[in-house]
Amino acid sequence: MRIVLAEDSTLLREGLARLLVDEGHEVVAATDDADQLVTAVEQHHPDIVITDVRMPPTNTDDGLRAALDIRRRWPDVAVLVLSQYVEKRFAAELLADRSEGVGYVLKDRVAQVDDFLDALDRVAAGSTALDPEVVRQLVSGTSHTAPLDRLTAQERDVLHHMAQGHTNAAVAERLHVSQSAVEKHINAIFDKLDLSGSVGYSRRVLAILQYLGT
Repeated sequence: MRIVLAEDSTLLREGLARLLVDEGHEVVAATDDADQLVTAVEQHHPDIVITDVRMPPTNTDDGLRAALDIRRRWPDVAVLVLSQYVEKRFAAELLADRSEGVGYVLKDRVAQVDDFLDALDRVAAGSTALDPEVVRQLVSGTSHTAPLDRLTAQERDVLHHMAQGHTNAAVAERLHVSQSAVEKHINAIFDKLDLSGSVGYSRRVLAILQYLGT
């Protein structure tokens, strides 16, 4: 796959680039600046972007803001965010519109090479990859307390496909049911997970986070 890499630590950036090339991927651009990241995506239109959160020019959340910009401007480009911290508000925003083709992994996990490469492959394929700590922090403090075992087998199947980033129409096709049936199942999932009155986050994202956290 074709990759644009953004990381302001020279050692980590070069190490990741070498790892990715050794795995047969093409690193079409590697930068240490969030503005250059967006420019590189515009120039190369990669399959996936790997970016740090805290990067120049301000060394705050520039990398994550660039990731949000890329998601809006080039929705077919997958994004894998690496961070030392869980930026809760921006992580939720990254997932808010759609959960397919996006990942948020803490840098501690990068040392586990197989896990990192698995997350990269899943995100590039259109699925979601979230660090367990990201899931924990996004789920904590929300109103849902109902266990997933309240769901019927059909509802769990629907949620499984939702977590893979499929639209309602795609879920219906895969389960060989109507789209209206899928929508009814999703509404039932929201009710059973106590998400009907949730505000501040996408109910779809919260349901997926509960599922991924099991």
